[in-house]
Order: sequence, then structure tokens, then C-alpha cells
Amino acid sequence: MPRKSIIIFAAACLGLAVLIGGLTLWRYQARTDTASAGAGQPVVSFGRADIGGPFQLVDQTGHPVDQSILQGRWTAVFFGFTHCPDFCPSTLQALEAAQARMGERGDDLQIVFISIDPERDTPDAMADYLQTASFPEGVVGLTGTPDQIRQAAQAYRVVYTRRDLEGGGYTMDHSTNIYLMNPAGEFAIPLSASLGPERLANLITSRMDQGN
Repeated sequence: MPRKSIIIFAAACLGLAVLIGGLTLWRYQARTDTASAGAGQPVVSFGRADIGGPFQLVDQTGHPVDQSILQGRWTAVFFGFTHCPDFCPSTLQALEAAQARMGERGDDLQIVFISIDPERDTPDAMADYLQTASFPEGVVGLTGTPDQIRQAAQAYRVVYTRRDLEGGGYTMDHSTNIYLMNPAGEFAIPLSASLGPERLANLITSRMDQGN
């Protein structure tokens, strides 16, 4: 395996290990809370998975945006880039279809798409990209300087790296998780476009009903 591929694979594994560790802790909390409540015993809690945190970016209109954009609404956050050939458009399409299945509840879901490609993803480029007909209406596209994007990605345990292509140009390898954040701006559950629109809609509305 070429050295560059080994580095990319190792970075992706590291990011996945961190995410799995955090989600394991989150699942352990949920099981412990449920079991303890049923037994009438004190609840033992280790806190939420450490996903999310402060960021300073700009939206597709060029206005500064920080983590307060997550306050007051359920939000699906994911990272990608406008030149992404598969995951990013398919994720936006899956979320659009899920919102449609949620009926009026779909209006309560905000979608935030954060670029990991600041070199090409200017606010104007993000705005043009998000006008694609098959994408949801009202998606908030965020971009920024390399340092700003790095900080946001680290807060969400997102792994990404630039990969040069033969013959010129480059693409971005990156994590493919979707993070459902509650109205307090806290991580609720992980999602994936591979679940399909129906399952996504059911998981999101179920979490909305639980209220956290």
C-alpha cells in the first residue's frame, strides 16, 4: 500500500476510534440510566459523548456564524465539500427526503453543511452549490479559513485530508457522519445517509419526541 494511502487510512481509523469511544460512552449512559430508573436505584451517568463545541465560520452569504446557530432548533450537522462526487450530494438528498417524510416536523429540523475545503468553497461557491434542486431548502452552508475549519472539525471529531489526483487537481477524504444536535446545541445521536430517508425520519422524530 502506498505511504500516502497508509497515512489516510490511519487517520480515518483514528477518527473512527475516537467517535466509537464517545458513542460507546453515550450508549453506556443510556443503558445505565434506563436500568437504574427501572430498578429504583440512583442513576449513574458519565455525561454525553464529547461531540460538538465552539466554532467561528461564515455562512453562504458571508455573515459570521458561531455555535449559537444550533440553539433553539434540532440540527443535522455534517462535513463535506462542494466538489464531493458522492457522499455529500447523497447525504443532502437523503436529508431532503427525510424531511419530506417528517411532515410538519420537518420544519423543525435545521441542516448545517460545513466545508472541509476552504480553498475552493468560498461563500459564493457554497451558495451556488446549495441551490441544487434536489437539495433541501434552507440549508446553512458554512466555510472559513483553514484554521477555523480545523477547529470546527476537531470539535466534531471529524477526520479529513487532501488527496492529490493523478493528472492534476485534488479531492478531499473525510468522515461521513451526520450529527443530530438538540436545541441546546448538544450532541443527541449519530446518523448516516445509508439508513435511508424513512429510517432517518423515524430516528429524528423519535429523538424530537424524547426532547433531548
